[in-house]
Amino acid sequence: MGTWDIGPFDNDTAADFAGDLDEAALKEREAMIRDVLKRAAGPADFLGIYDGERAVGAAALVVAQHPDGDPACSNYGPSEPLPELPADLRMLAVDALDQVVSNRSELAELWAEAANWSKWRQDITRLRNVLDPPIPPQREALFEV
Repeated sequence: MGTWDIGPFDNDTAADFAGDLDEAALKEREAMIRDVLKRAAGPADFLGIYDGERAVGAAALVVAQHPDGDPACSNYGPSEPLPELPADLRMLAVDALDQVVSNRSELAELWAEAANWSKWRQDITRLRNVLDPPIPPQREALFEV
């Protein structure tokens, strides 16, 4: 895998996807991101590495437009502006990220063998948590039983 760091666009496949987005017309970019996320989130016996890498990049772009998200700043991410992405892409991105880290993902398999696997996994979790924040445990009961 042509990967140089843990960031969403720090691999050849996602960087190429960013380039494809830059070359596409502005009105086509949302559909391209949606297609990548659908492909990763859809029912499949196995998620290939290339689909997984593109999905992480696409999810990072969705996160970047979330009010609690950070910009998807990377030297290898898209340099052209993206349209306002619809909110429905958030849960699609969550589903795609869940598949990326599942036991049916080639990307997860390869990262599990890497020394910085835990950092990569934390970064994926960070992206997911922006889109679907975990519910903190309750300290007190709301009602007496």
